[in-house]
Amino acid sequence: MNQPDQPDQPDQSAQPAQPGRPSQPAAAPVPYGTPDAPRVAVLGEARLEVDPEIARLTITVSARGTDRRAALEDLTRRNNHVLDLVKSYGEAVEKLETGSFSITPELAPKGRHERVRAHHGRVHLTVTLADFTVLGELTTRLADLELTRVDGPWWGLRPDSPAHGRARQQAVREAVRRAREYAGALGARLVALTELADLEADQGPLQPVAVASPRGRSAYRGPEPDAVAALDLEPQRQTVYAHVNARFTMTPPEL
Repeated sequence: MNQPDQPDQPDQSAQPAQPGRPSQPAAAPVPYGTPDAPRVAVLGEARLEVDPEIARLTITVSARGTDRRAALEDLTRRNNHVLDLVKSYGEAVEKLETGSFSITPELAPKGRHERVRAHHGRVHLTVTLADFTVLGELTTRLADLELTRVDGPWWGLRPDSPAHGRARQQAVREAVRRAREYAGALGARLVALTELADLEADQGPLQPVAVASPRGRSAYRGPEPDAVAALDLEPQRQTVYAHVNARFTMTPPEL
């Protein structure tokens, strides 16, 4: 004889929390070690000294005159002269950029009326070079131009330089080495990596320098006979840093 179907029984595991009694959240993972699985946290650091890959010059071209139009024409002529000179170095110049332009009236300090005494014009440019053999000659020739200011060079690395990757890899290896030393001091061994955090991997700001000797011949056809002798500029080595935080689990120590 068939038994009547029994009504579905409610799933006890799926019952909603009773009013006034909050549901119990799932246990969160313990953020620290346990006696059976101790954790060790270390800082891995790396510091590399590498040759620079690029050098930057900043150039300020100026003009001044009592007539606004004449000052602007002088500024345009000098700016074009600088651009032509830099571009004549061809592939040695990786990048040439104009930053800003200004023409500013200078008022007379005395008098009841706004009388313009002079007009000041400026153009700012940035040159990036990857060929250091022309750097000293170009810097000297720019500095020899009329009302032209040159600052630099600022040595540096490209953002995608392989040196950054080498520093990060070395920092990770250093973290593993230090963690093994801590575990070994307790008679334990590492079991697993639980966290690896990249804190910093940067070479720091580009540094201005002006010291001794690009090697090889210039790509330019040659300075004018009465040109000033080229500066000797020695590339400044760059420091690349990397820091990582690493956490490991290890076997119970032998205390």
